[in-house]
Amino acid sequence: MKQIRLRDFIEDRDGCIYAVSAYDNDEAVGCILRYVPDENGSRQSPDGTRYTKYDFEEAFDYIRKNKPEYLDTVHRVPLGDIKTVHKPEEKIGDLCQRDKRVNKLVSLFDVPPGNAGCTGSLLVGLENEASDIDMVVYGDHWFTAQKNLMNAVERGGMKPLSEELWKKVYNKRVPEIDYETFVLHEKRKWNRGEIDGTYFDLLYTRNYGDLNRVNISKGKVLGKKTIEAEVTDSSLIFDSPAIYSVDHEEISKVLSFTHTYSGQAVSGETIEACGYVEDHGDEKWLVIGSTREAKGEYIISKTLIENSE
Repeated sequence: MKQIRLRDFIEDRDGCIYAVSAYDNDEAVGCILRYVPDENGSRQSPDGTRYTKYDFEEAFDYIRKNKPEYLDTVHRVPLGDIKTVHKPEEKIGDLCQRDKRVNKLVSLFDVPPGNAGCTGSLLVGLENEASDIDMVVYGDHWFTAQKNLMNAVERGGMKPLSEELWKKVYNKRVPEIDYETFVLHEKRKWNRGEIDGTYFDLLYTRNYGDLNRVNISKGKVLGKKTIEAEVTDSSLIFDSPAIYSVDHEEISKVLSFTHTYSGQAVSGETIEACGYVEDHGDEKWLVIGSTREAKGEYIISKTLIENSE
């Protein structure tokens, strides 16, 4: 069986469905509970089973009460408790047949077969009329998809986000930067868009050969810090967490566990970042997103801001 990786979904023996949120899944899968079987639930699967969708806090409350052995910084489901694994790249053919929007996006991204998929509610057949589309592309092929999306928008073949949608995204994220700075950074990322009136994300996941490229662990927290540093490697800035290698006297990596600050800066740019320093032995990392809200934490590209003035 292929390794379980970020943005897959799993189903446990009780029929609960989880979004995989980690790469270190050899013994127990790091994930977040998303859907719980419920005869009164508002979501219905193709086989007629009804589910309730849980938000972040509800999910942790449910796990704490009903499956405390899974409780960690995420939910840790042992491999032996997993009944089904849903892989976006394996189900994309069927999804393209039943959803013309997904089919259009896969054609637009134009990456080799097996390197694109659709995750989220569409992957497990629990979408509704209000559901966004969560597209995922693997490894370096993501950057091909990003370029093709940018070209399509610039040619007029794809709509850019409207001002209304930008404000909706900003208000949902509630970042520590102002709206103008947020949009300045977001507009050059080319990792979201609108298709046939539906919002979509273009999400990054490592390919199978790269799953252990950087092992993410929790280090001892040394305190809060704001730094300026030059980005030296931006190949994983759209990953989860986003990883920026930097040239700094103390910090070797800046990590963002919140999607808001992924893709903020590229190699050669100077960033300002505020977060919590963690000790990782030979390295110290600056972590943004120490809490879900990431209050008082941020990353901005000073180079981008200066060049825009």
